[in-house]
Amino acid sequence: MIPEFTEIVSLSLRISGIALVFSSLIGIPVGALIGLNRFTGRKLIAVLLYTGMGFPPVVIGLFVYILLSRNGPLGSLPYDFIPNLFTPGAMILAQTIISFPLVAGFTMAAVMGVDRSLRTQMFSLGATKRQATLTVLAEARMGVIVAVVAGFGSIISEVGAVMLVGGNIDGHTRVLTTAIVLETRKGNFDLALLLGAVLLLLTFMANLIMLRLQGTVFDE
Repeated sequence: MIPEFTEIVSLSLRISGIALVFSSLIGIPVGALIGLNRFTGRKLIAVLLYTGMGFPPVVIGLFVYILLSRNGPLGSLPYDFIPNLFTPGAMILAQTIISFPLVAGFTMAAVMGVDRSLRTQMFSLGATKRQATLTVLAEARMGVIVAVVAGFGSIISEVGAVMLVGGNIDGHTRVLTTAIVLETRKGNFDLALLLGAVLLLLTFMANLIMLRLQGTVFDE
């Protein structure tokens, strides 16, 4: 039971961690770009990001499943370039798509909350556009960190998408959420409760960090 337990927890953290890195590498620059610039279609993109925050993860899983299936848009490509279904790679792709809107949306909101005169002052001092953008991100760093934490919380506890594209294969794609479903169905409530406690602890810690960074949890 112990080896199986540690394998499930470590795989969950590895898949969600890699997905979070990818979504942050894409989402933070996209959120900063939308928050700092005025262009045609900006409001529509912002609305799409906010819509994506509440998009059902199981639908994302269905989209990725169709995308990667043999008869899907990417089915004719060599599998060296795209992940196979029922592999950790497919699960990482699904979780990246799920967390991206949260990371980008919260980053955009954090950047928009920074005084706009700061960027103007940076330009007047001879800063490049890249330097001014990095300065704004530094000012909005707490909001950006909250965006990353929120992204992690959204994928570590997700079950529908990873079940679809991962298949819940023992020792290969079984993560905390899918293992809880399986063990409950098998009547192994001890292991299911143990896995549930770990998942609750991880989500609690993620939300606690986010609330503290937002200043909504105060020391007595």
